Amino acid sequence: MISNFNKKTILIAPLNWGLGHATRCIPIIKALIENNYIPIIASDGDALALLRKEFPNQKTLELPSYQIEYAGKGENLKWKLFKNGLKTIKAIQEEKRITEHWIEQYDIKGIISDNRFGVYSTKVPCVYITHQLKVLSGSSTWLSSKIHQNIIKKFDACWVPDFDETPNLTGKLGHLKKTPKNIQYIGPLSRLQLQEKEKKYDLMIVLSGPEPQRGILEAKLRSEIIRYSGKIIFIRGIIEKEQVKQQIENVSYYNFMNATEISNAFNESEIVLCRSGYTTIMDLTQLNKKSFFIPTPGQFEQEYLARKLQEENAVPFASQDDFKIENLEQVANYKGLPKTEIKTDWSSLFHVFKK
Repeated sequence: MISNFNKKTILIAPLNWGLGHATRCIPIIKALIENNYIPIIASDGDALALLRKEFPNQKTLELPSYQIEYAGKGENLKWKLFKNGLKTIKAIQEEKRITEHWIEQYDIKGIISDNRFGVYSTKVPCVYITHQLKVLSGSSTWLSSKIHQNIIKKFDACWVPDFDETPNLTGKLGHLKKTPKNIQYIGPLSRLQLQEKEKKYDLMIVLSGPEPQRGILEAKLRSEIIRYSGKIIFIRGIIEKEQVKQQIENVSYYNFMNATEISNAFNESEIVLCRSGYTTIMDLTQLNKKSFFIPTPGQFEQEYLARKLQEENAVPFASQDDFKIENLEQVANYKGLPKTEIKTDWSSLFHVFKK
């Protein structure tokens, strides 16, 4: 048994943009613990609240919010993010200062940052996690990609949760013509496990992402599912102090679920209706689950991934404005996301912290 005195403390900090960055860090946090590291979890908002529920015995710290907000209309998203830019830059500068302080205060020996630009230091080995080596932003893709690639260069390693070779999940998002030296493809990450369970639900709806788009989609789907006769489990994606369940006719509503509960729900459901966020795609791949996507309006990444997977005959999609519950009939004509056997060599990946 290794005492805490001999264990290295690693700061792991996911971005609070929806819940995807936080949930894909769950298997990493578990791997750190299993490999005799002490993780300190840092984030803000719903992401931090979720990880506190998943790891009640681990130390957690609060970082400044990037104050990411979606526009009510998809075409205004880029302008909304631009307007919030100064607040984001200020938050990044503040988290940089806080990170340096925490390294001394908590004797931190390494950093894992999931898309948090300021959680970085030259004092300790630093790892960055992203699936976006190319950041799609319309006409400014070349600029947003260049900025992001320059940030990635600072880190000792950049873990891309995808396959290096074709076929892969991210396409042009996670693959460049020339791969930088610090890039390591680690395979898809998922907190979920494939299990043989009796099907309880015909449809599972999983919502996520910042407001107001999460709420807009929830309102739309509540009106659409009136015409659906099968059993539905509806995860609203709202992290609150207590879990709330509500049964309305054929629909079981939950505000949120922990990792074990949502893994069971996925395995007990025939079809999943959700956003085309990358973490969700990794979860569906892990579970070999048939699904239907509604990309967040104006989010280029989700729109690209939805188109890519539809063109590969894996998953159909519809825009938020155009979606009708009858669209789910298309799922039967698609092969779904294949289950992939990935055994991540965490011991080898964590070697970066041996420096």
